[in-house]
Amino acid sequence: MTFSYKYERPALAVDCVVFGLDDDDLKVLLIRRDIEPFQGRWALPGGFVRMDETVDEAAKRELVEETGVGRVFLEQLYTFSALDRDPRERVVSVAYFALVNLSDHRVKAATDAREAAWFATSDLPALAFDHEIIVDKALERLRGKVRYQPVGFELLPPKFTLRMLQRLYEKVLEKALDKRNFRKKVLAMGLLEELDEVEQDVAHRAARLYRFDKKRYRELEKQGFDFEL
Repeated sequence: MTFSYKYERPALAVDCVVFGLDDDDLKVLLIRRDIEPFQGRWALPGGFVRMDETVDEAAKRELVEETGVGRVFLEQLYTFSALDRDPRERVVSVAYFALVNLSDHRVKAATDAREAAWFATSDLPALAFDHEIIVDKALERLRGKVRYQPVGFELLPPKFTLRMLQRLYEKVLEKALDKRNFRKKVLAMGLLEELDEVEQDVAHRAARLYRFDKKRYRELEKQGFDFEL
């Protein structure tokens, strides 16, 4: 026996906020829409969920299809359900966010995206739909998480300097940090492995390189360790 619902149902979509960090800014990945509505406007990568996939699968698929970016960990951020968020029909969107080492991901637009590019979070263009609200929500989540979880290391290369680490926190938190206090606190946690290597091909004095010890963090976390900066 076949059953069906007699009530109208909203369409379900996903949107992805992908953050990256370069030498200058914290950035977010955007695509330029090639179809209406908002044709030609910048937007977050995303699209509608198909009948044969979960929202997690849809988010990963849309990100690859529209930007070429794959192999990233996407975390559910929030569900956006304002009645007028899409001029076509009633659409509910499950938003995701991810942190990536920007240099590891070359973007390439495809499907209904005309172009894909990284933009500084401090200088975003006007975005389609309610995507400015979604980006603001993702930034709020990121600023909260970096203080209490070592997620910021996902934005860095595997080997980094303390200067790079401090700059990451300053960019995300949008405030200057005292160099001496920051280094003292982060080194006291015992989560950084000091390497017998220094920076290469830099104009300034080469600094020592470090690596985040994920195994050590997992061990300490089981013991009740609290990561807080």
